Amino acid sequence: MADVKLDNIKKSYGDVPVLHGIDLDIKHGEFVVLVGASGCGKSTVLRLIAGLEEISSGTLEIGNRVVNRLPPAQRGIAMVFQSYALYPHMSVYKNMSYGLKIAGKSKADIEAKVREAAKILHIDHLLDRLPRELSGGQRQRVAIGRAIVRDPNVFLFDEPLSNLDAALRVKTRVEIGKLHQELGATIIYVTHDQVEAMTLGDKIVVMNQGRVEQCGTPLELYQHPTTRFVAGFIGSPKMNFLDGKVAEIGNGHVEIQLGNGCRSRACVETGTLKIGDPVTLGVRPEHLLESAGAGTVLVGDVTLVERLGEASYIYMTLADGSEIVVRGSGDSTVTTGERIEVSFAPRNAHLFDADGRSLRRLEAGNVHSTAELAQMKTVGQES
Repeated sequence: MADVKLDNIKKSYGDVPVLHGIDLDIKHGEFVVLVGASGCGKSTVLRLIAGLEEISSGTLEIGNRVVNRLPPAQRGIAMVFQSYALYPHMSVYKNMSYGLKIAGKSKADIEAKVREAAKILHIDHLLDRLPRELSGGQRQRVAIGRAIVRDPNVFLFDEPLSNLDAALRVKTRVEIGKLHQELGATIIYVTHDQVEAMTLGDKIVVMNQGRVEQCGTPLELYQHPTTRFVAGFIGSPKMNFLDGKVAEIGNGHVEIQLGNGCRSRACVETGTLKIGDPVTLGVRPEHLLESAGAGTVLVGDVTLVERLGEASYIYMTLADGSEIVVRGSGDSTVTTGERIEVSFAPRNAHLFDADGRSLRRLEAGNVHSTAELAQMKTVGQES
């Protein structure tokens, strides 16, 4: 079993703390993605797991074995670096077999493992080539193959796609996803690209300033972010935020007076909110409609339209200077300089308190009007 457990892991460089107590429980076969802005500590976590950095305090277990003091070679891990790190004077075959040769494996064992890995990665026709004769994507597959032949307990990927062009990045991302399905291996993957995180990960760990901000499945983070930071990081384009104050608190909803003069409703658990409390309303670009439909209506001037074919990203400025993005249809006729109305339903609104904590959204089936609640109470009494 290749479970990985981090218990209160801390890391400091001298007097400067960079990780403030990381707790993670990664199950065998999971694809876990560490994501966050540059400098958040995600690569440091990966290097600690790999044994390339020393843990300041806390316990790291791999396969139910404490490995804090074990060298990298004894941890049962294989790491794929951003820079490929291939030997330029060695063929693809020799690059993939070198680690096995150093480990004293037999020629027959090495031959079988290299051929099998090359077949999985579709590079078996490239085994005699040198790295300089390969494309960026092929080099990355060689680096992955070098990790596969070691048959590790855990694969570690440190931003492996960042050096590839856009089209190749998408193709290689799909290949890595398929590879995980085929191998059933435990993978810990670091990236700053939230699209990679959403498409690859069984579980996503969002990091912020050396701490785990939220951990969960892609849909959990998308639908129920626990903080404003996570809400703004997950999703592309990112969530729109509008400042306001609590105007009214109902049963299962909050009325918000927005700074642009509009009044909006969010179907959330009201928690400890009080009338007049400052809050932030969040709504994703894909939940804004290019019409003044039911729900909250926002009026603004179009400053830019990005036409992508399948969708149009409409950038707007509201009366109070707030800027929002609308994901419109691909055949939208909106033009720059036009004043338009957009709307969104209360069930699609997110609400954050003054400290940036999210108030949990209620499912549509759990939100009732005052009249419905009174009727439900009457029925209960009659029963």
